Amino acid sequence: MRVALFITCVNDTLYPRTGQAVVTLLRRLGVEVGFPEAQSCCGQPQFNTGYRHETEPLMRRYATAFRDYEYVVTPSGSCAAMVRDNYPRMGAKAAAEGRGQELADAAAEAVPKTYELTEFLTDVLKVTDVGAYYPHTVTYHPTCHGLRMLKLGDRPRSLLAAVKGLNLVELPGAEECCGFGGTFAVKNAAVSAAMGADKARNITATGAEAVCTLDNSCQLHIGGTLARQGSTVRPVHLAEILASTEGDVW
Repeated sequence: MRVALFITCVNDTLYPRTGQAVVTLLRRLGVEVGFPEAQSCCGQPQFNTGYRHETEPLMRRYATAFRDYEYVVTPSGSCAAMVRDNYPRMGAKAAAEGRGQELADAAAEAVPKTYELTEFLTDVLKVTDVGAYYPHTVTYHPTCHGLRMLKLGDRPRSLLAAVKGLNLVELPGAEECCGFGGTFAVKNAAVSAAMGADKARNITATGAEAVCTLDNSCQLHIGGTLARQGSTVRPVHLAEILASTEGDVW
């Protein structure tokens, strides 16, 4: 099984430990992990801002960079959703504009092999207990793209439930957006901040030591808001929890 890690822009720039955790976890499960250095942004910021044509070179690059791999695994529901949901749309629009099938073919190549981390673990590797140990009380925020576009359902929760030492507590209003939304947070800063404040208050009210997310972008927004509210709750990506074992120092 040849698996490539797609480490997204936010992961790479701000949260490199998330990518390291994915590699640690997958190797522990017997997976050979590669990292094609030709990879770059999936194009989600450009596409979501209306620059479809400017996104197309990044789509081609994605398909080419991961061509030799059976699976592409990413610790980001939003970037996985960009590939799976929007790449086919881009290919279809290019074809409708009379620009041929190149982009449609690139989408057809990239989409079936691209998995968000929890999908890959539960659907491909068929595991929920990954041998993790995380002796903390945790609440879980299901990020929007994973919840609504990828339809991850209970996959993340099933993985958390199998972690030794972890006490999972329910988050009020869990399915409400944290307010990040990529460029939405820039264009609608006041609304974004208000949504984030509501989310952070709900997280703090659970009494949890940590809040688990599937996207570092949401982790960034939630973490900043928690810090401004003076909360001691620590935002953490699911990959870091699953990569932790009893041998780690707490």
